[in-house]
Amino acid sequence: MRLRTKLGALLVALCGASPGLAEEANYGANGIISPTVAWKETWSEVLTDITVIGVVFAAIAIYLLIKYRATSPNAVGTATKLSLDKAIAWALVPAALFMADDFMLAAKGWTLWNIQRTVPANALEVTVTASQWSFEFDYGNGVKDDTLVVPVGQPVVLRLVSTDVIHSFGLVDYRLKEDLVPGRVNHLWFYPDKPLETFVTCMEFCGDGHARMNATVKAVPKADFDAWLASHKKKASLSIPNTYASAAAAPSL
Repeated sequence: MRLRTKLGALLVALCGASPGLAEEANYGANGIISPTVAWKETWSEVLTDITVIGVVFAAIAIYLLIKYRATSPNAVGTATKLSLDKAIAWALVPAALFMADDFMLAAKGWTLWNIQRTVPANALEVTVTASQWSFEFDYGNGVKDDTLVVPVGQPVVLRLVSTDVIHSFGLVDYRLKEDLVPGRVNHLWFYPDKPLETFVTCMEFCGDGHARMNATVKAVPKADFDAWLASHKKKASLSIPNTYASAAAAPSL
């Protein structure tokens, strides 16, 4: 009975010490929960938990080894035989600690997954086409580029397609990765919260040129992005051939 009471109190304390399971922090401006910041916080918590648990159990093991060590070759350790309830406690309490922490981290991982799959309503949409061995970024209205340019302060959703083999879109600095699969449209989204020039690289071996398959990613102020997009729209409109004029100028047969 005492053992069950102690274990119950321990589990209640562990669960009560993790209010973050039921709360969502505001990781970004405008109420946007950034998957990048959420990933960093989750990973930091995983490392912290592993370190704390490892140090605690290592300290206990070292203490027991020193306290009950044999002091001479013919000596026998001085540890007393454990009663049944103490033996069960020594087995179940560490197991309960590990399981409670595992459940908490699993819940954190599930929350992170939901954040990564929930695209904000006002996201800029860009289609990413992967081919051996390059990425092309399509903004619509004929605007295409080999550099991904996005505005700071607006979420960006990428529609991912492949023309040949399986590639993997790895936004290293944003801590995001998603596969590009032939015949399927995948997606990922990210929130550029500050000006940054980084890169995307293919993280799935896709042939001889795999190591060269990367592209520049630029997060720029909104005004600069609008100017860049307007300039590319103008270039796209000038590059479209005037088929009506060509037809009128063609000689009749």
